[in-house]
Amino acid sequence: MEPISRENLEKITGLRHRLHRHPDLSLREGGTIEILKGFLRENTALELVDREGWFFAVKRPAGEAAAAPIAFRADMDALPMDEGISLPYGSIRGGVSHKCGHDGHMAALCGLALELDRRAADRAVYLIFQPAEEIGRGAARCAELIGEAGIAEIYAFHNLSGYPEGSLVYRRGLTQPASEGLTIRLRGRPSHASAPEQGRNPSAALAELALAAQGLPEAPHEGMALCTVVGMRCGTGDFGISAGEGALSVTLRAERESFMKAMEAALLQRAAELAARDGLRAEHEIQDGFPETRNHDAALDRVLRKAAGLGLPALGMRDMWRASEDFGHYLKKCPGAMFYIGNGEGYPALHTSGYDFNDRILKTAVAVFLALADAE
Repeated sequence: MEPISRENLEKITGLRHRLHRHPDLSLREGGTIEILKGFLRENTALELVDREGWFFAVKRPAGEAAAAPIAFRADMDALPMDEGISLPYGSIRGGVSHKCGHDGHMAALCGLALELDRRAADRAVYLIFQPAEEIGRGAARCAELIGEAGIAEIYAFHNLSGYPEGSLVYRRGLTQPASEGLTIRLRGRPSHASAPEQGRNPSAALAELALAAQGLPEAPHEGMALCTVVGMRCGTGDFGISAGEGALSVTLRAERESFMKAMEAALLQRAAELAARDGLRAEHEIQDGFPETRNHDAALDRVLRKAAGLGLPALGMRDMWRASEDFGHYLKKCPGAMFYIGNGEGYPALHTSGYDFNDRILKTAVAVFLALADAE
């Protein structure tokens, strides 16, 4: 398996380190975009197209296309975490680092660009550099390109610890669940702590609401469903003031978006009941919404055929990966698949201080992407 040249592998490894050193948070990826575009302009003749907050590159066939266009996606945003380990290319930005491996995803897509640039294409190949995956706000806007360009299939990979290094890991159907962040605020009226009866303190209602959240889901359901309390506050902590407002934040996660929304509705209904009982005003906000990521069988079959042709071991996942992923927005618009490449069985987990993308799997990712780019 040597589809990427040694020279190009060295280039994208260096690019990965540069991206790691200069991470950007979600919706603030301007510096990352400039690094990527500079690399692609210097090393390829691919067409680059700017969009608001993101861009794509495209390799077009010289003559008549043998097949409909195909697309590949890499996410660009980093996490609000300190680096936590000593690296020669460690993040220069305090509290921001690539602890999910998006720097490696971008580098792999640029590796595909390098290899496409020195080959004749038999169809248009789109490389999508997407913002804001970590907060679920990037894919929906980028997915509009699917219809605009007539893209017929789309693929992405994620690095994944706990599996043999360089192995291709996959799951049929649902591979990552839907999720959303729900914050419910209960507003009453503060009063002096010596006269709580003169105010409307939401603490009892918030406590009952938290218990209701931990009791979800109430109804029978198909597959995994979770309601996780991630934050709770009430009042100011001033010993002279009876609390006048508070908030509960939960993450809702389920195999089906419909059931996630049913949990949301149940919790909002309970909040309304408690607010009415205690003379409070209930408000809510939804953030970080992610769709289900469901692989298409035909697209996943292509991935597995290409992996076999490259001599890669393919490991089926018994259970879905519980982390959410906004790639599902693309899969609602055209066939495609999300697959994973193992970092190593004992490799540090994603979103932890000890993690750094495994450079050794870059050649695997580029090889699979390049094989998929060829029309059959």
